[in-house]
Amino acid sequence: MKKKSAKTRTIRVDALTRVEGEGGLHVKIRDGKVIDVKLKIFEPPRFFEALLRGRNCEEAAGITSRICGICPIAYQMSTVHAVEDALGVRVDGQLRALRRLIYCGEWIESHALHVYLLHAPDFLDYDDAIQMAQEHPELLQRGLKLKKAGNEIIRFLGGREIHPINIRVGGFYKAPSRKSLLALEEQLKWAREAALETVRWTAGLPFPEFEQDFLFVALRHETEYPFNEGRIVSNRGLDIPVRDYEQLFSEEHVEHSTALHSSLKDHDSYFVGPLARYNLNFDRLSPMAREAALAAGLRAVCRNPFQSIVVRSVEILYACDEALRIIEEYEMPEKPAVDFVMKAGTGTSCTEAPRGILYHRFRFDDHGAILDAKIVPPTSQNQKAIESDLLQFVPRNISLPEEELRRRCEQVVRNYDPCISCSTHFLKLHVEHV
Repeated sequence: MKKKSAKTRTIRVDALTRVEGEGGLHVKIRDGKVIDVKLKIFEPPRFFEALLRGRNCEEAAGITSRICGICPIAYQMSTVHAVEDALGVRVDGQLRALRRLIYCGEWIESHALHVYLLHAPDFLDYDDAIQMAQEHPELLQRGLKLKKAGNEIIRFLGGREIHPINIRVGGFYKAPSRKSLLALEEQLKWAREAALETVRWTAGLPFPEFEQDFLFVALRHETEYPFNEGRIVSNRGLDIPVRDYEQLFSEEHVEHSTALHSSLKDHDSYFVGPLARYNLNFDRLSPMAREAALAAGLRAVCRNPFQSIVVRSVEILYACDEALRIIEEYEMPEKPAVDFVMKAGTGTSCTEAPRGILYHRFRFDDHGAILDAKIVPPTSQNQKAIESDLLQFVPRNISLPEEELRRRCEQVVRNYDPCISCSTHFLKLHVEHV
């Protein structure tokens, strides 16, 4: 009897867009089984860790903010917290509250961008937000107005919307008066109602059945939904201080990606970002955000990555609610920054960027010159989780027409809002049958 040859099908996505940066996707199928998945990131290395060497640690926040135009606050916050950790500086009171407030602004603008312009078209069968706007202009208007509300917080506290200039080691260069800060209230009250409507709207989108047994990793604070501080925890017993991050988490180079892949010791992939934060900190959400999540059909535990669009909407609502609380309780501090004495040291920090935990470590001499820097962004930590999802998702949908399968694979990747850069088209697909 003649042996039947194996049928191989290769799906190549040459360029990922509607995400941030440059990457592609390669899926290889043999006899109906997925045998290989590679999320290829081919954006040229930017060498920020090397660029920081020799620069003064007080300059670092202005440099690291350039890593991402959508999430400059996350990089600035992780940077200043790491430097402060090395110097033994503690920022609390109203200065700490202002840092939470500017982080609220970044979550609002980043999540609104992803929910309305990048992710929603997938669920509504549009190629992009421009097509969606032709039939649903009110959705895009609401999303853009929400994003503007977040940008306004960043502009007000940071000095400008992109790469803010007011954040420094010890606090801020300038602190706002209570009267001036109250000017943000009306816009944020509208944003909170719009965010509540966003939760209701996203809850009604069609979600594939795709629950997974994820290893979630996020910060956990004693009393707050995490932004700048907390211990690193997981849903499988991990509970460590930030300074121990590198003892358990490691990075490796893989041939198909210029971005390093992160792993957790004794595990392979792990998941960071809104879904991880939500699962590990549901009880830390504000009452309004918790109630909205439950009313939307979510539970305290959500393992379907396609529902991350709802979870992001819940976090927009939380950020609006938290911003209004901070503004209501705000009193102008005596000084905009805490005094400190420069000395040699090594400091670490981890904050919650919109896309997940962002780890920084700096070592500098007694003049503040940086000797060594390490930065681990959320997307490098999620790459293995994305590939793992595709390994599970493709076999369940193998019978779909190739164009539809391509679209679904795009959606799987966009569940994570990977920071690779945004553009108007997503995947150029080449399918090879062997």
